[in-house]
Amino acid sequence: MNNKAIKKPLLALCVALSCAWAGQASAMTKEEYKSAHDRIGVDFKAQKQRCDAMKANAKDVCVSEAKGAEKVAKAELEAQYKPNDKAQSKLMEARADATYDTAKEKCDDLNGNQKDVCVKDAKAAHVAALGQAKVQKTSAAGGSTNKVSEARKDAAEDRKDANYSAAKERCDAMSGANKDRCIADAKAKFGV
Repeated sequence: MNNKAIKKPLLALCVALSCAWAGQASAMTKEEYKSAHDRIGVDFKAQKQRCDAMKANAKDVCVSEAKGAEKVAKAELEAQYKPNDKAQSKLMEARADATYDTAKEKCDDLNGNQKDVCVKDAKAAHVAALGQAKVQKTSAAGGSTNKVSEARKDAAEDRKDANYSAAKERCDAMSGANKDRCIADAKAKFGV
């Protein structure tokens, strides 16, 4: 018997066993899911209750963090309960959205151009995270090399535009020749 004849069945057995093991490792019963889902709700209420003692924007930030933690926890639970590419993509999006929402709330502590720059920076980070999620989703869905390349190209373009917008916003705090130089530098850096 030659080596190839032995390797094929052995490889098939290894793949089958690893798939079976992976399915068992990530399987979650409906009762476990419901219990975990209820625990997420209890945790959210407890976190939100801690925010009640705060005032003004600190309270808004705290509530945003609690809502974000709940959203991410639910997405993580879904990814564990029904492990698939769609659930993983939704998890990445939930993390990006939660981070973005809280970052925007934190920007409310600032004024004028500083606040505008803060919001643009938060948006740029959000765009980058969503782009990464889209690339992973396309790749995990078995997209062709062309589709994955296109998703990467789109994500890079969106990220570049968002970063340029944030850089341009920083220039708005300047005037005259300094502002012109700042905008020219931003255009050169981001290829606009």
